[in-house]
Amino acid sequence: MEIRQLTYFIEVVKQKNITKAAEMLHISQPALSKVIKSLEEEVGITLIHRSNKTHELTDAGQIVYDYAVKIIAQVEEMSATLHDMTNLTRGTITIGIPPIIGSLFFPKVIAAFHRAYPNIHINIKEYGAAKVTKSVEEGEFEIGVSVLPIENESLHIFPFVQEKMKLIVNEQHELSTRKVVHMKELRDVEFIFYSEEFALYEIMRTKCIQEGFEPKIIFKSSQWDFIAEIVAANLGISMLPESICNRITNKHVRIIDLKPVTKWELAIITKKDRYLSVAGKRFIDFVIK
Repeated sequence: MEIRQLTYFIEVVKQKNITKAAEMLHISQPALSKVIKSLEEEVGITLIHRSNKTHELTDAGQIVYDYAVKIIAQVEEMSATLHDMTNLTRGTITIGIPPIIGSLFFPKVIAAFHRAYPNIHINIKEYGAAKVTKSVEEGEFEIGVSVLPIENESLHIFPFVQEKMKLIVNEQHELSTRKVVHMKELRDVEFIFYSEEFALYEIMRTKCIQEGFEPKIIFKSSQWDFIAEIVAANLGISMLPESICNRITNKHVRIIDLKPVTKWELAIITKKDRYLSVAGKRFIDFVIK
């Protein structure tokens, strides 16, 4: 049974005359009669009582007509929905974002995207970068935002931010008057780090080890502003991305360049073998561009 057969059958019922129905459908009368006959043969029962002046439904014809109307309506609704999604008049995106990244970059991005596509619903969940990556791989999120590098061949990676890491110290610290500090000079200082579930923890710990020492971490936190306040109290030093440093307002904190330059790189990630919605594709393009 074909959609075309049902569409033609509905028109014959509406017009109660096969000639008028053929005119409305812009096909010949014999062609239309053949379609209706094939539909009757397929269901194995007469659907229309034919006469010279009019065509009336049989009981079976009424049943087929009622179902045909529902089927055509659903097909049209499906087409309209797909059209809406293609043209981004509706849709939902599920995104996993680490809290630090979300607070830094995404309020303005999401606000701008919502203005451009007001009917696209964005569902955001905040996890650490490692958990975001795992959740995208397992299919929980359509889109994730994580910190590079990511060694995972099952993911598509779309870099969109690259920043320098900066050193922050108290104004009374012996390094506070320096413009540049080399990582090797930090061998004997005490650090305030992000917690282990954040990618920044491993990035900076690895960098210290590459420079020949294990960092002396005396305190860990999941909040950049709390880290800045501890540094302001002169309890240790820390290293943070430039965009975070630019948000520090405490006058007792000094921001210093680090050598060698250490990059903080962010990327949007998606699973390679998962369907990516039209809305999701547009969101990625929106963020990158």
